[in-house]
Amino acid sequence: MNLGRFPRLRFGHLPTPFEYLENLSRELDGPEIWIKRDDCTGMSTGGNKTRKLEFLMAEARAEAADIVLTQGATQSNHARQTVAFAARMGVDSHILLEDRTGIQSTGYQHNGNVFLDLLHGATLEHHPGGTDMEAAMAATADRFREDGRRPYSIPGGGSNATGALGYVNAALELVNQANEVGLRIDHVVHATGSTGTQAGMAVGLVGINSGVPLLGISVRATKSIQEDNVFRLASATADRVGCPGVVDRSDVVANSDYVGEGYGIPNEGTIEAIRMMARLEGILLDPVYSGKGMAGLIDLIRTGHFKRGQNVVFLHTGGSVGLFGYTDFFDLPTERHAA
Repeated sequence: MNLGRFPRLRFGHLPTPFEYLENLSRELDGPEIWIKRDDCTGMSTGGNKTRKLEFLMAEARAEAADIVLTQGATQSNHARQTVAFAARMGVDSHILLEDRTGIQSTGYQHNGNVFLDLLHGATLEHHPGGTDMEAAMAATADRFREDGRRPYSIPGGGSNATGALGYVNAALELVNQANEVGLRIDHVVHATGSTGTQAGMAVGLVGINSGVPLLGISVRATKSIQEDNVFRLASATADRVGCPGVVDRSDVVANSDYVGEGYGIPNEGTIEAIRMMARLEGILLDPVYSGKGMAGLIDLIRTGHFKRGQNVVFLHTGGSVGLFGYTDFFDLPTERHAA
């Protein structure tokens, strides 16, 4: 599986750390839990989109784009990493943000990822929830072309067959790290949304005959819709890397039990997972993706789905800067005194 033949910008801090979560494993008294730290990819606090953008933004450069467009929710981790790439490349960036949650607090609307979008120099436009964002982005790109610009448009989450190459590579990287420490991986778990991470991981893991099952914890769609969307992109990605048909529909598994009220709205399990990781491991999760992914993993351990003697890897997709847009969801004291 030769990924070296695809154009790529090597901006990420790779390979990302692979660590054992001793305290969380002891607390849950189940399988041994490991973490793949894709929150440490480097670009503008890091996150999983950096791997995708290395390939996507290389295409933008090859096409001589002078402005990059993408779209996402108000607190989009993908948007933040995209505009960081654009800043480093010396091209303009324009972001379309959709109000998917209805949260109107000042922190959510202006802090976290939104603050960093502007700090990196992006221009923004806002759209109400339910907007056809790909159509809106296409219309905006047409307006830029009419003004003589050369836009390059990236789908939400960077999730197409080009972006998913980043997670084909991540799968190879993870298996190699596990081999180096003599670890048998029994399962990989991660949050799944726009599908690029899970699709790329599936192609990589199956393509090298790793025998490692992959479970995506959905943050938005129902199980059947999420699995169908992931499989569609995995099939296109497999075609792209030259191994068509390598991924079977049975290789794509999602669990949608932890979505809660909807995308971007943390529930009790999400908040508990974020607190546990912060207090037990000193690692920050985000309220939209990794928090819900870890909430799913914690519950599946408690209910016996994952058991003692197994080794489970949690792929941390990043996004912790989004916490600063969600402070109202955490009932934290303004100060704490030692007993």
